[in-house]
Amino acid sequence: MILFGCVLAILVGLTLALVGSGGTILTVPILVYIMGADPVLATTYSLFAIGLTSCIGGFMGVIRKEVDLAKVWSFGLPSLVVVYITRSFILPIVPDVIAVAGYAIAQSDLLMMLFGLIMLASSASMIGNTRRTLQVPSRSHDFPVEIIVLQGALVGLVTGAVGAGGGFLIIPALINFYRMPMRRAVSTSLVIISINSFFGLMGDLEKIQTFDWLLLGGYTWGAVLGLAIGLYYANKIPGNRLKVGFGYLIMLVGLYVLVREICKIW
Repeated sequence: MILFGCVLAILVGLTLALVGSGGTILTVPILVYIMGADPVLATTYSLFAIGLTSCIGGFMGVIRKEVDLAKVWSFGLPSLVVVYITRSFILPIVPDVIAVAGYAIAQSDLLMMLFGLIMLASSASMIGNTRRTLQVPSRSHDFPVEIIVLQGALVGLVTGAVGAGGGFLIIPALINFYRMPMRRAVSTSLVIISINSFFGLMGDLEKIQTFDWLLLGGYTWGAVLGLAIGLYYANKIPGNRLKVGFGYLIMLVGLYVLVREICKIW
């Protein structure tokens, strides 16, 4: 099943390159349900694989001068701070078993349920806002700095808690707040995702010695291959159609994750 997971990683990298979001949120379910990784460790695996893949994509964007480094700073700083706080101080104090409404729920099961909910939110964002997020607004908007900081912090919380890149939140923010063209928003998003992922990984350094490098290496290189393919075809594939189709795929996977984890509790 490791080989099949590596093949699916190509799809993750492909989507990351084309629309800057969506693919990374499939990483943890692939690692857990297809490749057999522990759910808690899978979030750390995700930070490594997505961090490295996004770093390569972001570097290519810098070379092509598609990255807005000023926006990386203003939007990314609150995000990376929250990522580090979440991984270093919040997750370690969460008990292994949590009592909810009279049920004893393992931390790993609760994590996957949270992930399923985030996947549903991601799919709704990709499906419902495709037309709006792929078009640059005709007028500039003056958003209070508190809103921008809050959105960046929300991205950091998602990345830190479940190992997802948060691109489904970053892309709409960059386009609707900063009026970025889609291609520039994708490249800027990849840089922010890579920074967030590596800062999140810094909070989990003690887990590196337990890594299954065969599993993680295969998945990571599959994602990098998909990224390379996506960057090559970036201007040849309609991003809006891909984003809608992928949104429905994420919705189905999110529902599967939720139903599976709820059934385990019952």
